Amino acid sequence: MIRDPNNPCLFCNAKESGIAAENEFAYASYDSYPVSDFHCLIIPKRHVKDYFEMSDEELLACNDLIIKIKNEILAKDKTVKAFNIGTNAGKISGQSIMHCHIHLIPRREGDVENPQGGVRSVIPKKQHYKREN
Repeated sequence: MIRDPNNPCLFCNAKESGIAAENEFAYASYDSYPVSDFHCLIIPKRHVKDYFEMSDEELLACNDLIIKIKNEILAKDKTVKAFNIGTNAGKISGQSIMHCHIHLIPRREGDVENPQGGVRSVIPKKQHYKREN
């Protein structure tokens, strides 16, 4: 039987999730199902459902870790040229673990045929668009 990551909450146990870096209010963990090499999750230590429930201190702590991990990834892998940062807020958006987590996804040239639209690809028909004047 597959373990339910929400019972108990996987992200409430930083040691089980794995810690790449941490500060007082948040920690970073490499994703168990990475989209690309060094895909990392930034997770508030307090159990909050989504991004919109974080306190100002948690938001700043998560942002500090995003920058720290980004710099570490760039130092480790010179093929990384860009990043996507995103979070799912609610089941309909695709959130499967109901503890806020922010994805930091390294991008490399040629990793997809046409990267235009980036995070807009969560709705595939909306990813590629023509800019109007």
